[in-house]
Amino acid sequence: MKPIAILSLLFFIWISPRVIAQQRPVYSQYMFEKLLLNPAYAGNQKQLSATFLYRNQWVNLEGAPKLETFAMHSALKKWPVGVGLVASHDKLGVHDDMSVYGSYSYKIKLPVGTLSMGLQGGFNYTTSDFTKLTLIDPDDPILNGVLKKFKPNFGTGVFFNTNTTYAGFSIPYLVNNAIYDKEDIIANAREARYYFLTGGHIFTLNEDLKLSPSVLFRVQEGQPAGMDVNTNLFILDLVNVGMSYRSGDAMIFLFEILLNSNFRLGYAYDHTLSKIGNYTDGTHEMMLNYRLKIGKDPCHAYF
Repeated sequence: MKPIAILSLLFFIWISPRVIAQQRPVYSQYMFEKLLLNPAYAGNQKQLSATFLYRNQWVNLEGAPKLETFAMHSALKKWPVGVGLVASHDKLGVHDDMSVYGSYSYKIKLPVGTLSMGLQGGFNYTTSDFTKLTLIDPDDPILNGVLKKFKPNFGTGVFFNTNTTYAGFSIPYLVNNAIYDKEDIIANAREARYYFLTGGHIFTLNEDLKLSPSVLFRVQEGQPAGMDVNTNLFILDLVNVGMSYRSGDAMIFLFEILLNSNFRLGYAYDHTLSKIGNYTDGTHEMMLNYRLKIGKDPCHAYF
């Protein structure tokens, strides 16, 4: 079978609840746009933030995942709340997933920082068009026809930060939706619930250099926990270079530059460490962020 067909078969292995797999998109630059993981981050600063992210995973492998994401959020000038929106298009072989989620956060000022509590709600719309495949068995009961599924979902999270430290916990998708509604075929396959725990700190080395270690713990129900360990170095508050290790998956090299007072450009390269790395040149992820200050309150430089 062609590589695109092999990837389609892998998809059905991927949705099996007994197989170690990632059902939700993975981002490498989530530390620059934390709304991707936690709805409580919406409006974290007194500014409007809009981010476009493009991820080309496993370059040179036909039918490999490609992800486009737009995230926008803002604080409200007169109220301690934030609102946000994340829309994405995720494509893997003949499988196409569109999602739109809105988020809301409420913020409580504490003596030592700010505590935010957030909710999000929205949907995924998934289409698998098996008519695009050339099959050995055209009557295969699984790889047959066009399957579609509308999947509403909602989630929650909390986020705490000071000028130099942050920590967050989120469950972005609480509902274990069925993957598809098709009798006798992958009948028990359901989406897994995810738990994210994040934290980081800024160390000022001197006037020109700041070091920011951070960590992400990722838990998928029924699977072993995963972890990202990240280190970023801010140079003159204009350039950010960093590295991440994603357990059992990749070494990641990060770069971000402040183009002007409004625009930031980011890039990440994932060097694949798993066996699939023998067939690909890795993963590229580009990010463009726009920020516009609201009101006179100072913004946190990093969180």
